[in-house]
Amino acid sequence: MNKKNIKVLIVEDSPVVTLILKRIFASSPEMEVVGTAQNGLEGLELIPKVQPDVICTDLQMARMNGLEFTREVMSKYPRPILVISASVRPEDTYNVFQLLEAGAIDVFPKPSIQSPQDYELLKQDLIGKIKVLSGVAVFTHRRRNKVTGLQVPGGTLEQKSREELSITNYQLPIIHPPSANTKYKIVAIGASTGGPQALQTILAQLPRNFALPVICVQHISEGFLQGLVNWLGSDCKLSVKIAKMGDFPQAGTVYFPAERQHLELNSQGRFVYSSSPPLSGHRPSVTVTFNSVAKFYGKAAVGILLTGMGRDGADGMLALAQAGGMTIAQDEASSVVFGMPKEAIALGAAQYILPIGEIAPYLLRKGGAIS
Repeated sequence: MNKKNIKVLIVEDSPVVTLILKRIFASSPEMEVVGTAQNGLEGLELIPKVQPDVICTDLQMARMNGLEFTREVMSKYPRPILVISASVRPEDTYNVFQLLEAGAIDVFPKPSIQSPQDYELLKQDLIGKIKVLSGVAVFTHRRRNKVTGLQVPGGTLEQKSREELSITNYQLPIIHPPSANTKYKIVAIGASTGGPQALQTILAQLPRNFALPVICVQHISEGFLQGLVNWLGSDCKLSVKIAKMGDFPQAGTVYFPAERQHLELNSQGRFVYSSSPPLSGHRPSVTVTFNSVAKFYGKAAVGILLTGMGRDGADGMLALAQAGGMTIAQDEASSVVFGMPKEAIALGAAQYILPIGEIAPYLLRKGGAIS
């Protein structure tokens, strides 16, 4: 008999949804539901008793909602938290991202009665997320610092270049940093698990007169994109929007691709969308966008790869580096999941490895190189 080693606590006020979640988790030999609660207060009482590895919580609940619950958990019993919400409703999407700001790791659409095929896909996606979250190290959140974002152990983290990252023992090809005289014209950022918080940390530090357009590709469950855009826009001096087909990237604006579409640039530098197959399981794909930016902007591009599972973006970052652009990977200590950055570093695609709180200041310190 297989040992169940991932203990899950479900905090959800709908008996139907609780039943569906329990059935999904029971289908995995690696998982065990160790408790269920109908609201945050009940959930808090259960945590020290059942010691869950991962907590799944709803947003809207009586007595103590998901946001209050997440804040309490992260200050008293820090655990990886997955928000499971029917937040495709416009009135909920902003609140879901407040939960991420409070310390939750990821979001997932609330399961509903679907076809057997759709149910199977949902089950696989949800089990996959729980497995990833069970390996995430979290830290006590007392009150989030808008500048530094995610808390990391060890106090202040100094910026590190590729040459200083000897502890990784990677055999890195030589990619020379761009010339100090390079004039950058665009910033492209890719992220997955833990990305919304990391993006918030970077974008909130950029001034209103930041002279470059920013393209962001974030892996996120369908239905949550507009909420992400609204949430980031509320805490960012730049304009945050979903890119429109045919538009030119404008300075001081942050663009996200539409759901289920790859975002690229045509020969004139205008935004174009593609419905070509997912790359590394993702559409939009970070690598597809990075490749397009590298092709059009070459050495005038800055590529940044943030926390996330898998390797999407690594090959695209290599293309940016080989085109002469500047490339930055988030470091391991500040990454929720050090998958995507690690893959880029392993390829030798990252010229700089920085903690999340140092990425925006580094861009701003480039001074005259930003035009």
